[in-house]
Amino acid sequence: MRFGSGLVLDACAPGWEQAGVSPVCAYRVIEGGIGGQLCFRHTVFGFRCHMGDCRTVASAGNLVANILTNGSVLLQWTAGQRHRRRGFELSCWWNGSYTQFECAGVQLGSGCRDFLLVELHQNFPYRFCLRSLDRRTEQRDCVQFTLPPSGMRDIVIAMTTVGGAICVMLVIICLLVAYITENIMSPATQHTHAHSYRTHSRH
Repeated sequence: MRFGSGLVLDACAPGWEQAGVSPVCAYRVIEGGIGGQLCFRHTVFGFRCHMGDCRTVASAGNLVANILTNGSVLLQWTAGQRHRRRGFELSCWWNGSYTQFECAGVQLGSGCRDFLLVELHQNFPYRFCLRSLDRRTEQRDCVQFTLPPSGMRDIVIAMTTVGGAICVMLVIICLLVAYITENIMSPATQHTHAHSYRTHSRH
């Protein structure tokens, strides 16, 4: 399963069984306290973030956010032996202009070690926290990041194009006004001056 050019699988990574990772990750989206249907996705095992393709933000614990250039984020984590039975819970918050919003949560199987996030808001601070479903711990491992706005170059080009078109229109309007003033108003002024000259000549 391919997620983009920023994802590279490490051929030298240990095997699935040795690392306690399942090649298929079972998860369920929790929204408003209500769990959705059980879904499955392929685990991106051995992913490495390369400079230029993505950037990495790490928590104080074992959670890492790989921010890809296509706007998606691959969360990765490691787990000890005691966390491999009950699975994990992923929670999320993002900060708006005046308040903080809670995203939909995700319950992940014990064999999951990564989760791909898509369609995130740009230029808003995000906070993702991972918690083991082991009853003996309530500790959360959190990572914070902000997606940079994408397509800024295209926006600037578009604004420049629109601004240039407006300038061209203004120049055309100015030339049209000058042409009207020169060719329509001037003959009337010349006729007035000529009539005045003939009047003075008669005297």
